[in-house]
Amino acid sequence: MTDLDGTLIALSDPTRRGVIDLLRRKPRRAGELSAALEMSPAAMSRHLRVLRNYGLVEEDHAGPDARVRTYRLRQEPFRELRKWLDDVEVFWARELDAFRRHAERTRRAGKGRS
Repeated sequence: MTDLDGTLIALSDPTRRGVIDLLRRKPRRAGELSAALEMSPAAMSRHLRVLRNYGLVEEDHAGPDARVRTYRLRQEPFRELRKWLDDVEVFWARELDAFRRHAERTRRAGKGRS
């Protein structure tokens, strides 16, 4: 499995995408995330574990209370995802351009037979 596979697996769940959306705005504690998404702390913990295991988020214990974890996004997995999406977009742009050229040639050839 590639890192990209892990990123896509982690993002396949709507709750985890919700966590990502919240963390895009600012780092947050797990309790803030569970409250914002209206879920139990245990359920949020499971989602955060998946996001951590696939490298999308990291936790920070750097506050006055080392037991409090703040979660933040990591840039690297999103850069890799963006690159892959850009490559797919280039592929489809080429395919659609080739189809457009083919359709125009076909239309011009059809007008010549009239």
